[in-house]
Amino acid sequence: MTSFVPRLIRRLAGLFATLFAASFVIFAAVYAAPGDPAVFLAGGRDKLTPERLATVRAQYHLDEPLVVQYGRWLWDCVHLDLGRSFKYSDQVSDLVAARFPTTLQLVAYATVLFVVLGVGAGVLAAVKRSTWVDSAVVGGTTLAASVPSFVAAIALVSLFGVRLGWFPVTGGGEGFTGTLHHLTLPALSLALGALAIISRVTRQAMADAAASDHVEAARASGVPEREIIRRHVLRNALGPIVTMCGLVMAGMLAGTVVVETAFGISGIGSLLVGAINTHDFPVAQAVLLLMVTGYIVVTTLVDLAHPLLDPRVKGATS
Repeated sequence: MTSFVPRLIRRLAGLFATLFAASFVIFAAVYAAPGDPAVFLAGGRDKLTPERLATVRAQYHLDEPLVVQYGRWLWDCVHLDLGRSFKYSDQVSDLVAARFPTTLQLVAYATVLFVVLGVGAGVLAAVKRSTWVDSAVVGGTTLAASVPSFVAAIALVSLFGVRLGWFPVTGGGEGFTGTLHHLTLPALSLALGALAIISRVTRQAMADAAASDHVEAARASGVPEREIIRRHVLRNALGPIVTMCGLVMAGMLAGTVVVETAFGISGIGSLLVGAINTHDFPVAQAVLLLMVTGYIVVTTLVDLAHPLLDPRVKGATS
């Protein structure tokens, strides 16, 4: 416990430092993007005069240096003021709050799929190592990992949505069953690549754990193989499996951009695409910052939880 507190402080300090650096990169990247936000705010180039352009720049502080604009934006973000959308004239926080639950449901559904199917396939391949089952799992996951999300989305829509008519191909649905029904194909297309990664990590982690001395001693003592797999092999392999699951889940927020666009889902991924296409810079900055923040927070939590799952790491860090 005494070593956990300094480690927690170091991780939190690293988290805030990374968030600060990432926020500056996001703001600078959007600032340097093609297109002048002052022209958009002034209503286009048709009735734009130099005086009108100068007024708009002064009104929105666009005539100030980059560092000053960034400081204003960061100060407002710390106070949960993400600005106002150029396109909708609504508060960005309200737009994000309205779209975020749908994206969160999609990521949660995809996480359940890749954890259950990926870990299950990895355990099966490890138990049946060097058999046709192992080869089938490795071959199937290799194929799944090589298919991009948008290709998987198109294939799933064509087969299960259009040809068989089992699932709807657009929208997020209403209610628990309706949401589950509508998000099945998007979640599956989002989870396919992650499923392949998790199954490979699970298979390798269990193979490493099975080669340890205490597993051999348990076999020599006559402990049933099922009990060895459950109590010794799988338990010791949980550290890298849970860590990889957390990292993959953290990166899924960015993956929703393609999937939500393909299935017409009103989440933050499609909100980001629309903001980029219409030069709605405050919305784009807020969504990107949310995605980066989610990734950094989840990876930090995974890093803190890893020693609790793996006694070997705990002993090395103490």
